[in-house]
Amino acid sequence: MTGSGNDFVFLDAREPAGAPERWPPARIRQVCSRRTGVGADGLVILAPAGPPGQVSMLFFNSDGSRGAMCGNAALCATRLAHRLGMSPGEMELVTDAGTFAARLLGDPSGHRAELNLPDFEAPVRVDADDMAPGEEGPWAATVGVPHAVVLVEAVGRVALERRGPALRAHPALGLDGANANFASPLEAAGPGQPAWAMRTWERGVEGETLACGTGAVAVAAVLAMTNRAALPIGIQTRSGLVLSVDLTQDGPTATNVWLGGEGRLVYQGHLAGS
Repeated sequence: MTGSGNDFVFLDAREPAGAPERWPPARIRQVCSRRTGVGADGLVILAPAGPPGQVSMLFFNSDGSRGAMCGNAALCATRLAHRLGMSPGEMELVTDAGTFAARLLGDPSGHRAELNLPDFEAPVRVDADDMAPGEEGPWAATVGVPHAVVLVEAVGRVALERRGPALRAHPALGLDGANANFASPLEAAGPGQPAWAMRTWERGVEGETLACGTGAVAVAAVLAMTNRAALPIGIQTRSGLVLSVDLTQDGPTATNVWLGGEGRLVYQGHLAGS
């Protein structure tokens, strides 16, 4: 499945091949490899959970590490859970980052979904004296997983292969680092069009991904907090598709957080050896 270009292999835990114990890190890395496997930014295992309407989502990065949350994977999970009959159009997703409401947007046969993410602490400016010219920040925020946000003049000119890893592993962001998000205004934005664009270097993938849902939320929170944009806001991802974000800045906390975007099934099949 793809969520604005952020792509995933999904497994149904009700099938023997989808049992979590059958997916050690080495096998996840093999399947997610873009040259010798299916190719994906991550692997997700879906299963009914608890009362009707609850769905469990186990998320793994392409390097085999377990992630607490991934916004675009959750958007895809919402669409797929309904398609597989695990839940109605409105549901609760159970993740390592918490349980939150999710729902289909538009026609049930469409591709968009929306998530009501848990509250999170407002972004905090981090002390870093090694920012490149034209960079402002970073701000740190945990939206399910840790994020760093840097504002730049034009994301297309960011040397992401160099700046992404440096920010992702910056000592000021803790031992585990964070996803590195760079954002800039769009010059030709018209009425109803996204006013900001973003690029992400994602930990666990250790490369650029075409979109990052929770990263878009972190970016939107920084823009709102610094009075650079009004919410709700559409943020254009590297794929060219738009993620929509709305939230309320309630003192030191971001509340009523909503993320909307694509969750599209690309193809389905059987993994050899499963």
